[in-house]
Amino acid sequence: MNRKKDGMRYPSIDQLIEKTKSKYRLTVGVAKRARDISLPGAKVLVKNPVNKKSIGIALEEVHSGKIKIIDKVEKEASGKATE
Repeated sequence: MNRKKDGMRYPSIDQLIEKTKSKYRLTVGVAKRARDISLPGAKVLVKNPVNKKSIGIALEEVHSGKIKIIDKVEKEASGKATE
């Protein structure tokens, strides 16, 4: 795994788009997760994150599979499947 520690080059956008299939979905989901990470007492889901800022940590969480970003339609469909 190539982890560069200068700026937000890790994980790369190409790696992240493979996980979400949409730049918009990635942007919104990561922004929400970064806001949660910024709260006092929030737990980071990746061990030894490369990034120091919440947005970079959220991107690492998506890349590692700890966070899955789904849209409202997928959420409703998964909820109906379990009922």
